[in-house]
Amino acid sequence: MEVATAAKSVAFYTLGCKLNFSETSTIARSFKDEGFDRVDFNEKADIYVINTCSVTENADKRFKSIVRKAQQHNEDAFVIAVGCYAQLKPAELAAVDGVDLVLGATEKFKVTDYLNQLSKEEPAQIHSCEIDDADFYVGSYSIGDRTRAFLKVQDGCDYKCTYCTIPLARGISRSDTLENVMNNAREISNKGIKEIVLTGVNIGDYGKGEFGNKRHEHTFLDLVHALDTVNGIERLRISSIEPNLLKNETIEFVSRANAFVPHFHIPLQSGNNELLGKMRRRYNRELYVDRVTKIKEVMPDCCIGVDVIVGFPGETDEHFLDTYQFLSELDISYLHVFTYSERDNTLAATMDSPVPMNVRKKRSKMLRGLSVKKRRAFYESQLGKEKTVLWEAENKEGFIHGFTENYVKVKTFWNPNLVNQLEPVSLDYIDEDGLVRIKS
Repeated sequence: MEVATAAKSVAFYTLGCKLNFSETSTIARSFKDEGFDRVDFNEKADIYVINTCSVTENADKRFKSIVRKAQQHNEDAFVIAVGCYAQLKPAELAAVDGVDLVLGATEKFKVTDYLNQLSKEEPAQIHSCEIDDADFYVGSYSIGDRTRAFLKVQDGCDYKCTYCTIPLARGISRSDTLENVMNNAREISNKGIKEIVLTGVNIGDYGKGEFGNKRHEHTFLDLVHALDTVNGIERLRISSIEPNLLKNETIEFVSRANAFVPHFHIPLQSGNNELLGKMRRRYNRELYVDRVTKIKEVMPDCCIGVDVIVGFPGETDEHFLDTYQFLSELDISYLHVFTYSERDNTLAATMDSPVPMNVRKKRSKMLRGLSVKKRRAFYESQLGKEKTVLWEAENKEGFIHGFTENYVKVKTFWNPNLVNQLEPVSLDYIDEDGLVRIKS
């Protein structure tokens, strides 16, 4: 069977991070430009595009089931794999039954160039590259719903963390031009979207490596200053930023900005300095405390999220308890907990003293429990305060949900007139599901 440009439907499935979602949207727009209709992944389509992730072992395993799901909808469909896993292990993906085309880091944004040569043949076609060739930048933004968009401003990473495959999957750190970022932000604003979430691999590195060179024409601080002036965007949110790149000037600017909201997500990974050294992180726990202290000094109601890895090679009970105690005492709001899994071609995978999987899972459960307590305490600290909620579009069992500027999740009875509206509210009480209710 030949699948050429006469095929009119395409569906997408995205694994992984906000950055992947923004890039899927850009790829989808290229299909639309070629005359394709986008349909839901749960529907029959002529082409299925799966944007893969390789940050966690679970994301790898899910890929096969997603391919099977596509085949159930249309056994003759053409299945394309792109993204990080496609760059790291193209042959492994090509060997999965049903996969027809695998595109690496430099090829994924040129997927429509292959539309005239698509045919279901074995083996699957692979178009990958040496990751050093991924030295150019493609801007992206995604619109997941009517209320917010993920805007990509940076890609790649020059850091050499011992557990991470992202530099192997995405290449060197490089940034969009400030002009392109601003143009994308204005496009988003023109669609009536109220909130932009800045995303990238290492966004604090913004300004480094425009189009593969190492000119520092603009900094991250320049970026946030400029974006704060975009008309129509009510909220700007920084998705994740390394603690060593989060400077006082940025924190202070956010505290008085027009649109930037009091919410930071700051990776920690471990609260133990010995493990931070083994991970080759570029800070110690003392610097992390300094960042949290500075944020709370100028924005007492700021929400602070934390990434942490459990079960890193050599993590003893003492190391873990050091991290647990550190996080317990820190004025943060929630945790994203990752159970360490060995990744090929990383230094950590060759380290001595691997932690047994049952121990990793036990530690992960403990930190997830701590996260629940932290989030509850943060929500309780906000009760009785006046905040502004941006309401979302979905009717969930008779309720509408939204987030305050400082990322408190709020619910009230469904009202379609509230969708994509900013509403001043008083945070009244915490419901049985842990969300904050307002009186209607």
